[in-house]
Amino acid sequence: MGQTLRDQLPAAGSGGRGWIPPGTHPDPRPPDEADVVVVGGGVVGWSVAYWLKVLEGWQRRHGMRVLVVERDPMYSRASTVLSVGGIRQQFSLPENIQMSRFSASFLRDINEHLGVRNESPIDIQFQPSGYLFLASPQSAAALEATVQLQRDEGAQVTLLSPTQLKAKFPWINTEDVAVASYGLEDEGWFDPWTLLNAFRRKATSLGVQSCSGEVRAFVTSVNHVTPPAPPSARIKYVHIYMPDSLEYQPVACAIVVNAAGAWAGKLLEADGLPRALCQPPLPIQPRKRYVFSWHCRNGPGLSCPFLIDTSGAYFRRDGFAGNYLGGMSPSEEEEPDPSDLSVDHDYFQEQVWPRLARRVPAFESLRVQGSWAGYYDYNTFDQNAVLGPHPRLENLFLAAGFSGHGLQHSPAAGRAVAELVIKGRYETLDLRRLGWDRLVDGEPLKEHGVV
Repeated sequence: MGQTLRDQLPAAGSGGRGWIPPGTHPDPRPPDEADVVVVGGGVVGWSVAYWLKVLEGWQRRHGMRVLVVERDPMYSRASTVLSVGGIRQQFSLPENIQMSRFSASFLRDINEHLGVRNESPIDIQFQPSGYLFLASPQSAAALEATVQLQRDEGAQVTLLSPTQLKAKFPWINTEDVAVASYGLEDEGWFDPWTLLNAFRRKATSLGVQSCSGEVRAFVTSVNHVTPPAPPSARIKYVHIYMPDSLEYQPVACAIVVNAAGAWAGKLLEADGLPRALCQPPLPIQPRKRYVFSWHCRNGPGLSCPFLIDTSGAYFRRDGFAGNYLGGMSPSEEEEPDPSDLSVDHDYFQEQVWPRLARRVPAFESLRVQGSWAGYYDYNTFDQNAVLGPHPRLENLFLAAGFSGHGLQHSPAAGRAVAELVIKGRYETLDLRRLGWDRLVDGEPLKEHGVV
């Protein structure tokens, strides 16, 4: 899926000249002011922008001035387009299941939501195929309890015994598998770039502005206040630095949405934000994840699900000609250096391949074809998104920390944050538990289905 975007990027050494992301002005300059500044032009940021204009209402369609700021206009390091594009209902937290169900419905009717007049219909190339989670004897009870929760939330998930699993997928080695869960609907994978571009095109058609630049500083209502500092503050300006320049543009704003993904935590360390009001720190960090592609002539066929092994290794089919994508999240002690997106090819040879070949014996003869790396916006506190208002920066809203499931939850999360901004409350889904309070109270809301 990450290669979809690569086909559209400029050749190495071109400096980015000659390629402009669709819907973007060749050299967009930030305006002097905006009602809402969305920091981060990934799929979550553009979803927020889109929903802000939708919920604003047709009568005031050009009333709210929304600005999306993206520092990487080529999306060369963007989590969205470097993901494997999955969507699933199989989570352990009710809120995540609810967001998945909302997003699945949204994607099913995507042209009703994101279609633009006089443009071609949107085809996200959705491949309906369930996720298949394998559980060892030690984790079987937990998986069964999670499946019951998923069913209670309306998800269609079935449990398979080792015998049933082998009958349905004969190519699986069921050794050490006690039970498996398999999604029957609203699961599969799709093209991340198409969804991102669809959100952006639609939002732009509704009047959303965008610019290339990086928000590195803020001016708040307490920047020039003598001690003692007040208990809260408002952001008055964001400073947007132009690409490859020391020049910046101050933009006056009423609302700021932090949708900066893997760099959302770093954004709250920017100049101008009172350190005392930014406690506790936002525990979101970039975590590098590798994706490997391979060919296996005798591998699983068209019925191949998105399989998550007992070991944590995963894979899915990529097309129809014996091609696959997969990888595995490392242990905390083995986290790779996130300072660049280089790939450790030994990681596949030593860690991923042996686990895959044990589960799917046909993969013993696979041939690696390529690889890339992308970022999780990893919430080290509980691996869940942080959504909603900041407790002490009164006009700052958060939409980050999805820890690998931001793409699939972007339609739901974008609407949720837009509801808070415009209406002051959640209306579609009650996501209050994903707010900042749990960080302040030190009470994690664990998601056990992080892949």
